[in-house]
Amino acid sequence: MTEPTPGPRPRAALAMSHDVASAVLDPESRAALDALCDLAPTVLEDFTTPAARAVLADRELLVTGWGCPPLDDDVLRAAPRLRAVVHTAGSVRGHVTDACWDRGVEVSSAAAANAVPVAEYTLAMILLTGKRVLESARAYRAARTRADWLHTPRTVGNHRRTVGILSASLIGRRVIDLLRPHDLDVLLHDPYVDDAEAARLGVRAVGLTELFRLSDTVSVHTPLLPETRGLVSRELIGSMRPGAVLVNTARGAVLDQDALTDAALAGRIRAVLDVTDPEVLPPDHPLWDCDHVLLTPHLAGSQGNEWRRLADTALSEVARWASGEGFLHPVRRERLAFLA
Repeated sequence: MTEPTPGPRPRAALAMSHDVASAVLDPESRAALDALCDLAPTVLEDFTTPAARAVLADRELLVTGWGCPPLDDDVLRAAPRLRAVVHTAGSVRGHVTDACWDRGVEVSSAAAANAVPVAEYTLAMILLTGKRVLESARAYRAARTRADWLHTPRTVGNHRRTVGILSASLIGRRVIDLLRPHDLDVLLHDPYVDDAEAARLGVRAVGLTELFRLSDTVSVHTPLLPETRGLVSRELIGSMRPGAVLVNTARGAVLDQDALTDAALAGRIRAVLDVTDPEVLPPDHPLWDCDHVLLTPHLAGSQGNEWRRLADTALSEVARWASGEGFLHPVRRERLAFLA
């Protein structure tokens, strides 16, 4: 972490839910933040109370997290000295408003830190599903004896499998990095990445239809925007190879979930879904009991000891800003349309 330079400490406050503050900022991290800033003792999770307004009145910096209310015009009028927001998670869409950009508030996010465990989860699922580990474990438990391994189908394994990455986002690029040591052919679809940049990434740029048609595994990393809602359509899902795998760690609404359900129930494709739409499926949804689908409870992002990476990133950003260096991980208004 960058060491602060001597001088007045910026007046700061935490703006997130109390539970998030306790989880993401352990006592050591809180103490380090307190050493960097004149930190208000109160965690702000409601900007409308008199106590919150009193804190906001002289704060220059907000360290935000999950559960932070929107920083709209009304809140900014109550925080006339606010100059920067450091977010301890990924997306700032939920709380950084146009009013912040209009004011010229500087914004930083720990999205790069949060991308690490998502990419690790994705790599693990790509390799596990390529080896058909979950199906083999289930069959082994049922049979209590080993099958004839010399008759393993040649569709099993990770040698020269084709993996398609949908979107060269922070997470998508991290997944590409993690795939590099493995004997896989990696395709990429991202309308903002040309052939030259794809070559620098070590992948081959293809069209959206080609990505789904050629890949043994497709991993979705596109942000949920109006134009990406339902992007993974019934037609694209229908074009996937028999037995292909669809991994989604982005947002559930990027997929046509009904089409995915039909294809998985028919045994045409397999899926690993860390996100669904809604976030928790109804108890009677058929995906819960589908043998071809692994559902996980949105756990790919930072959890447990991984929260410390978020805290360390935020601390480093606060130290840089306090010393006048500027953010290492700034969020730019003009790039917001491309971010999760």
